[in-house]
Amino acid sequence: TKKAAELIDMTQHKGEHPRIGATDVVPFVPLQGVTMQDCVKLAHEFGKKVGDELHIPVYLYEEAATKPERKNLSTVRKGEYEGLDDKLKDPHWKPDYGPTEFNAKSGATVTGARVFLIAYNVNLKTGDKKIADEIAFRIRESGRVKKDANGNPVLDASGKKVSIPGSLKAVKAMGVLLEAHNIAQVSINLTNFNVTPPHVAFEEVKNEAATLGVEVTGSELVGLSPLEAMLMAGRFYSPNTTGEKELLSVAEEKLGLSQLDKFDPQKKIIEYQL
Repeated sequence: TKKAAELIDMTQHKGEHPRIGATDVVPFVPLQGVTMQDCVKLAHEFGKKVGDELHIPVYLYEEAATKPERKNLSTVRKGEYEGLDDKLKDPHWKPDYGPTEFNAKSGATVTGARVFLIAYNVNLKTGDKKIADEIAFRIRESGRVKKDANGNPVLDASGKKVSIPGSLKAVKAMGVLLEAHNIAQVSINLTNFNVTPPHVAFEEVKNEAATLGVEVTGSELVGLSPLEAMLMAGRFYSPNTTGEKELLSVAEEKLGLSQLDKFDPQKKIIEYQL
């Protein structure tokens, strides 16, 4: 975070992915021999240190959230870096640690404690980002805003926008264009793989893509995955296979995990890295 504050100038930054600062989010995740409460404590310690020493506003989210409305990262990020100056002027959005003044160079940082999140992208046989966006709306838990015949948002009795939920729980998704390969992707965060594992998301994207006349060509594991998530995929596609290595091979093949870059379990499975 200190190095990012030195090298990254948010006033010059643009990109597709939502962000609120140079070091956007620092989650603490219990893997082995540590509890969620231990991670909550670490998040508080980290947040205080960043606020005191680097003078960056810090918000706590997920299990470390100090307010219910700050639990969801997308809510904390709302308005992103560009809206942060105004957000900090709202007493309701006073940071948990650090200054209330806008840090133009570094923005803000979000930290907290959560279960393991799998960043997982599904590749489409098209360069049309709008198709990826549409699929993301259909599958993500938050869905989309309901609109009337004139295209205006439908409001409930309290004046809040009414949403149409997507088909998958514990899923966040958005459409992106992967320019290096000239393909659109459905970029997915699986916030609890025991609720929605990668293979379920993959099959759902495949089904929705088919209704739009588009094929799914493979997928991409961004970062690491728990071993069990990949074994679940192997068992789904090959119920009679039992060996760990064989199940990982099935998952690689059926999910098309090596389409863009070779899938190496030794580098992509968290347990193998510990």
